[in-house]
Amino acid sequence: MADLLAALVPWPEDGSRPDGPVAVDATDRLLLDEAAPLLADAGPGDVVVIGDRFGALTLGALTLGPSEVRTSTDTATAEAALQHHVREPLMAAVRGDRREVGVKDFEHLEPGLLDGARLVLLQLPPSLAELTEIAEAIARHAADDVVVLAGGRVKHMTRAMNDVLASSFGDVRATLARQKSRVLVATGVRPEARDAAPTLPARAVLRDAELLTAATPAGGTAPEHVDVVAHGGVFAGTSLDLGTRFLLTTADRWPAADRVRDAVDLGSGSGLLATVLALRYPDARVVGTDRSAAAVASTRATAAANGIGARVVALRGDAGEDLEPASVDLILLNPPFHDRAAVRTDAAHRMFRAAGRALRQGGELWCVFNTALHYRQALTRAVGPTVHIAQNPKFTVTRSRRR
Repeated sequence: MADLLAALVPWPEDGSRPDGPVAVDATDRLLLDEAAPLLADAGPGDVVVIGDRFGALTLGALTLGPSEVRTSTDTATAEAALQHHVREPLMAAVRGDRREVGVKDFEHLEPGLLDGARLVLLQLPPSLAELTEIAEAIARHAADDVVVLAGGRVKHMTRAMNDVLASSFGDVRATLARQKSRVLVATGVRPEARDAAPTLPARAVLRDAELLTAATPAGGTAPEHVDVVAHGGVFAGTSLDLGTRFLLTTADRWPAADRVRDAVDLGSGSGLLATVLALRYPDARVVGTDRSAAAVASTRATAAANGIGARVVALRGDAGEDLEPASVDLILLNPPFHDRAAVRTDAAHRMFRAAGRALRQGGELWCVFNTALHYRQALTRAVGPTVHIAQNPKFTVTRSRRR
């Protein structure tokens, strides 16, 4: 296994960038070491991996015994990296002298992923809501004797994670820390958790004035409310986050309806902006796109809850790479800028470039961002002339027009 893990790279990168991601971290190695005795006896259908980043857990597990691993990754980037790594020649090393070795990919906690599972390897998610959704799904669908090994960096772990797992499992303990990583071990599915209805996705009814005003079509009547549905891993859950709220206050300056045939919510999250676009521009085709499977499922559910499911297309792709060139008149964007506690702007810059490709000539990107990030010059380079629209103590809204 050591040679295999050493050969992994953080695809599509090669691992040479000093400040770039690593393909295998201390948590991956600790999880595999803790799981090794259980993997040695695992049969087909016994092992599930959730949250693998570049394939280390999936491929490492396959080298330690089972001939099949079921896996689910939330982000499109992680899924692409895993698919890349399960191709030859790495799979030849995994297979060894065994004829049949396979990986089965599943969408976000979809049916079949956890059925009868006896061992689940999990990279702990940053969101307690996401961990709750995963733990509840394991309790409902896995075998009674399932063992859950959930690993993370100690600095990102909290006692609340133990409490979340304890709501679904009778015994939760922590391993000793190693190289600043630790594993939570959960066993003994609680009978009440086996039969309980899932608490996620969460649902809420929003009546915020900014939201309702922005969702009102020209000459039309404002909706009484907007429904929102959010799976556990979605940023801000069912609430209206402050950046999006500020962007909505500029809706009276967005393009007129006769100029918008195709509109995009780039990084759609719960789908609130996609829903606003569909309600405000009833004749437009609206796309919500996000790299997260949980976000795509939430976008679809939010659109359906507001009676516009047939008019909103939800796509999963990295930073808007799935958008056709020169196909869009209006894009709304509230780009991410955090990876846990660290500020990361790589995704935002990829989104700017994608918006520049996707917009038709004269099309507009409306972007809200933390003022301290100073994105205006980057937006001008990637999209076109960018003007300052509004600013409050924390956020800035700009409009970029495709050259």
